[in-house]
Amino acid sequence: PKYVDQNEWLAVNTFDFFNYINQFYGIIADFCTPKDCPIMSAGPNYEYTWTDSQKKNVKFAAPKYVDFVMTKIQNLLNDESVFPTKSAPGCEFPKDFISKLKSIYKQLFRILAHIYWSHYDKILHLSCEGHLNTLFAHFICFAREFDLLDKKELAPMSDLIAELE
Repeated sequence: PKYVDQNEWLAVNTFDFFNYINQFYGIIADFCTPKDCPIMSAGPNYEYTWTDSQKKNVKFAAPKYVDFVMTKIQNLLNDESVFPTKSAPGCEFPKDFISKLKSIYKQLFRILAHIYWSHYDKILHLSCEGHLNTLFAHFICFAREFDLLDKKELAPMSDLIAELE
């Protein structure tokens, strides 16, 4: 919006997307088990690994991966040095704010892609597909508007994204 600081706008929407995606994952969490989802994936061609503190890629079952991602993002959202909530000198957004957002959006996208590829049947059974599709469309449009996702990252959902265009 015209009179809103862009970083504020990005921060507020990131907070909302995090909460909405967390709620959607909560809907299917009972079905996303280490037995049913031993690998965090989005279809047969896309497996996601967690990068640990030593910069090593580690494969986790989807529920553990999602837990790590959501915990990491929640910690960032609560970190005043990343997402400042006060309007005072020294309480600005960090210089690498966009870089941090890109990482957040990549991880949130992976969770959405996993929900679609591995649990869409449950979403249909619960009659939540309209809500999920609306959330996904909003997320993709917002991420594209502010260049928060690399095009190659979108590949597992390219067919659905093409339908939205």
